[in-house]
Amino acid sequence: MSDKLNRTPDNYDFKKIEARWRDFWHENDFFKVENDDTAHKFYYLNMFPYPSGEMHVGHGRNWLIGDAYCRYLIMHGYNVLNPMGYDAFGLPAENAAIDRGIHPKDWTFKNIENFRQQFRQWGVVFDWNRELTTCTPEYYKWNQWLFVQFFKKGLAYRKAAVVNWCSDCDTVLANEQVVDGACERCGSEIDKRDLTQWFFKITEYAQELLDDLDKLEFWPERVKLMQRNWIGRSEGALLKFDIDGADEFLKVFTTRPDTIFGATFMVLAPEHELVDKLTTPAQKAAVQRYKQEAAAKSDIDRQNVSREKTGIFTGGYAINPANGHKIPIWIADYVLMGYGTGAIMAVPAHDQRDFEFARKFELDIIAVISEDGQPLDGALMTEALVSAGMMINSGEFNGLHAGKQTIKKFIDWFEAQNKGESRINFRLRDWLISRQRYWGTPIPMIHCEECGIVPVPEDELPVTLPDVEFLGKKGLAEIPEFYECTCPKCAGSARRDTDTMDTFVDSSWYFLRYISPNLHERIFDSAAVNDWLPVDQYVGGIEHAILHLLYARFITKAIRDLGLIQFDEPFKQLFTQGMITHMAYKSKTDGWISPQDVDRDGKHTKTGEKLHAEIAKMSKSKKNVISPDDIIDEFGTDTERLYTLFMGPPEREIEWNAEGVRGAYRFLRRIWSAVISHREIVITGRSTAIAIETLDKNAKALWNKMHQTIDSVSTDFKRFHFNTAVSALMEFTNTLSDYLAKTSVKDEALLSRAFETLIKLLSPICPFIGEEMWRAIGFDTSVLKSEWPVADPAGLIADEVEIPVQINGKLREALFIAAEAAQNPGALEKGALALEGIQKRIEGKNVLRVIAVPGRLVNLVVK
Repeated sequence: MSDKLNRTPDNYDFKKIEARWRDFWHENDFFKVENDDTAHKFYYLNMFPYPSGEMHVGHGRNWLIGDAYCRYLIMHGYNVLNPMGYDAFGLPAENAAIDRGIHPKDWTFKNIENFRQQFRQWGVVFDWNRELTTCTPEYYKWNQWLFVQFFKKGLAYRKAAVVNWCSDCDTVLANEQVVDGACERCGSEIDKRDLTQWFFKITEYAQELLDDLDKLEFWPERVKLMQRNWIGRSEGALLKFDIDGADEFLKVFTTRPDTIFGATFMVLAPEHELVDKLTTPAQKAAVQRYKQEAAAKSDIDRQNVSREKTGIFTGGYAINPANGHKIPIWIADYVLMGYGTGAIMAVPAHDQRDFEFARKFELDIIAVISEDGQPLDGALMTEALVSAGMMINSGEFNGLHAGKQTIKKFIDWFEAQNKGESRINFRLRDWLISRQRYWGTPIPMIHCEECGIVPVPEDELPVTLPDVEFLGKKGLAEIPEFYECTCPKCAGSARRDTDTMDTFVDSSWYFLRYISPNLHERIFDSAAVNDWLPVDQYVGGIEHAILHLLYARFITKAIRDLGLIQFDEPFKQLFTQGMITHMAYKSKTDGWISPQDVDRDGKHTKTGEKLHAEIAKMSKSKKNVISPDDIIDEFGTDTERLYTLFMGPPEREIEWNAEGVRGAYRFLRRIWSAVISHREIVITGRSTAIAIETLDKNAKALWNKMHQTIDSVSTDFKRFHFNTAVSALMEFTNTLSDYLAKTSVKDEALLSRAFETLIKLLSPICPFIGEEMWRAIGFDTSVLKSEWPVADPAGLIADEVEIPVQINGKLREALFIAAEAAQNPGALEKGALALEGIQKRIEGKNVLRVIAVPGRLVNLVVK
């Protein structure tokens, strides 16, 4: 027995135990991987973090899940790649630095070091040789290289556009970064501005992004549905409406060209380029006022179906291409330029939004579909008819069933008259990547009056951020020494582009760079990337379903088309973990209050005020953050790890509970005490095989439970059901404790296997105590080097089972019966009625019926 074992204390001194093992796994390269070792490889990856502050126990859930799962895989013999990096550019880090009056580089690297120390404290280990940080020139050089390749292929382009502008952050936001009309970063309301910006042409891949969702068999359906809806494929027709009295026409995309005869007016987005041309002098002032009002509203507000409809008549008319009727042209804020063509044909009889608009402004309503094909007076309708039916008031199409075949006939009719064509439309819009901030990847383009827009030569990359005193919210446009340059084509005076890239560019391909993070001459080693990717298991929050995950899929396909990789999708399996929440308290006068200042009745301990309470995501602003330091200092790292994985299904949101932490600690102390007090038996029993046929009733129950636990915990790990894995370990511990308490002559071989199994199954979740107990029972190598136990199929079949016995649906007793007899309703009924506790409860009552469900339960109906 080693000196280390001899120093093992009988009491559970978690501080000494954790200090002993904290650096053990890293120092012994348990998580270090060589690229050429792909025989039994597994690429596990958590979404890398923003290092913009300190981590709390809510952050820990993500990383503790990953570490436990990787340890489980290592014990199965996998060569597990689990790298780490930092998504270090962007608004979170820059805004935090501004608040503290320091440079974002200093703030970022300070936080990165804090993160490293927190991971070390948690016992979360990575292949640290692959660590990367996106704000270093060594990384963002390749952002710029990708940009240049995309520019050459037409996937990166610049155009004038109406964009989302956050005044507080002083930058443009992509549509995906606007949540409920506000900046997702700072919460400020956004407004619209006309700016020339850089875009990535993600729409070039819209159909493939949609189709390939069907390949993602192991992605949550919820995420795939969110992406399908965001891509938003629609089949229909692009129709031309001539403008009355002008040599212009409006294009309208519609999924229901079969309702064209019922189009009684048109509505344009206030930003539509033809609005000013269409507007008559009499309407000009009113239209301008309305345009200004609409510009102040967010897209979310404008599309809110519950709010009152607003609009203004332009004074202009269009010609309905189906019947030649003049129809008025209105503008309304519920039509957006970003979707379709920014113009709609309004069919109020068959669209509720158009119906409400028509009723408010007294516009014509003409029904072109009725349920039975009989005439329908639009003036008498009380709501739009959106159900299927027969065509009416539609010329040669009258009498046809409204539906796909009729829509096809309408499209053919329009195409024959050169008035429209079949069209597929997508809701997805190109990815706006320009940002007007300092802390990001400089866009590697040069603007020359003679040569136009010219890429920075590849051998001059990276274009580095200027090392200047931080300017706060002002970007690169304020730094002449950065933007003044020479054109690489004509050698004349030129100006660097002063926009930086959206931080989602950084995170859209980082998983490829991990394979060869220190490669200088290429973006990555293509052969090694093709060996290791796609990522076998990717884990992160559901909030990234559209932004990061969609962008990563797009960039992967674009890089594939550069000939660098041979796969279509970046992530095979995706798991989205839920948030950990905590009670937050708010005072009417003092704002958010720390829970430490709240009494049991929810009152402020100093003022007595009854506080507003809500369960919320942990955040410093709401003062409901739980620090890992506090938990670890009082109960130990293993306790935090155990409770975090036990507290509930990891995909669900769940509230942090202090009593649950104490319960986890008590469980670990209980296991520790059992192992230490029986370690000599465990050691001596190791050399003896279990004689199953000689086991008594209690020993056989323990043997069965051991194999059932191996089976259930193994299955739970595969499914990420860590909470039920812990529950199974607790049940196994109970069975082990019962055996120890009830048996005077103990089977040493069985106890040895039981304790070894318990330690192995627990160690991925609680690695510190796992390693210590493993050494305590006589092993000189790490528990991580041991093989994961395998369940004996015979052990999964119990000789005796426990059947709940109910009276009138309420649990009253438990019947222990032979497993075979438990399948016999008569035996179940006889056994239940023979129980002493049941006999006492039914004494003097009539048993009306006995319901015996084989293998499940017995219910006595009594009166």
